[in-house]
Amino acid sequence: MMMKMKLNLVAVPGIVLSVSIAIVVSGGAKAQSGSASQTTTATAPKTAVQQFKNIQVLKDIPADELIPTMQFVAASLGVECEFCHVHDAFDKDDKKPKQTARKMMEMMLTINQENFEGHREVTCYSCHRGSTNPVAIPPVMSAEMEMPASAHAEGTETKLVGGPTGDDLLEKYLHAAGGNAAVNKVDSRVMKGTITFGDRNIPIDIYSKEPDERISFAHTPDGDSITAFNGHEGWLAAPKRPVREMHGPDIDAAAMDADLRFPAHVKEICTKTEVRGMEKIGDHSAYFVDCERAGKTPLHLYFDEQSGLLVRLVRFGETALGQLPTQIDYADYREVAGVDIPYRWTLARPGGRFTIQLTDVKQNVPVDDAKFAKPPAPPGEPKAPAK
Repeated sequence: MMMKMKLNLVAVPGIVLSVSIAIVVSGGAKAQSGSASQTTTATAPKTAVQQFKNIQVLKDIPADELIPTMQFVAASLGVECEFCHVHDAFDKDDKKPKQTARKMMEMMLTINQENFEGHREVTCYSCHRGSTNPVAIPPVMSAEMEMPASAHAEGTETKLVGGPTGDDLLEKYLHAAGGNAAVNKVDSRVMKGTITFGDRNIPIDIYSKEPDERISFAHTPDGDSITAFNGHEGWLAAPKRPVREMHGPDIDAAAMDADLRFPAHVKEICTKTEVRGMEKIGDHSAYFVDCERAGKTPLHLYFDEQSGLLVRLVRFGETALGQLPTQIDYADYREVAGVDIPYRWTLARPGGRFTIQLTDVKQNVPVDDAKFAKPPAPPGEPKAPAK
């Protein structure tokens, strides 16, 4: 299940945690050609039951999808792994909540199959809303009551009559970012700053290079925590931990954020756009644009009403039981070599949040290709099949 955000930037097998660095920066992706959004292997991917022990319900889902699915369950109930699982022995059935979780998964799948033609309309979060005990009785109104966290999903944005189209806003964004010519001249970017968790600040260096390469180094007291994407594969390395590969939605997110020319490519990614209304982000009003992507989960894009710049991006990681959202808020835009880029962004997921504040940015400077080379597998580990 979900692992809570740790200050030591631990990389967990099969998971890109909320503390992953390199996949959160630029806020975009161009349409990927070939297999940039997925790894290619010579054999069919394993199912969950083939790779993990004692799988009873989610047997046939891809093995790479099991851990993100457990993250979704944990986020829906507001718990951590040990609520259902025995520490360091996840296959054991010693805890009753694990048995209950299996029954709830089967119930959810049955409800959707029998009532919604197999479409996933009901999820764990539909009832739990961040609690292990679903609330069955509506609360009475009080002066202190706030809108639920799911208010956005219920459509609380201000509706528009007339106004700009989605294409209009994408075009305005490109112009605000510096224009097509300036954006397409960006070949590399080197950034320095700090990443903040609560009251802790950690230095970070981020290197990006066309096409679609990005690597970050968060300099923790125990050593560097590294998140990397080379255009095809993504991986994470943490002090005293083996290198872990990204899979599934994490690869999609890494490819998305490795695109240095997102303002110029966004029209390519969005197969269809719809302006859903306006929302307040900080002290400013922003247009909410729903961006559909071919074969992938949608993006929610928010453009400042005055400047036209992207101030929020929400993306969704697909799991077997529901979608996990990631929200990135962009601020402190500054011009660098003719292109406006955010010097601050805050990433929030159900499991935690962090902020990166840049102090120095250089564009179109030499970055050695070797910096993005994937480290070799340790002796004894099987090598990936040739592509």
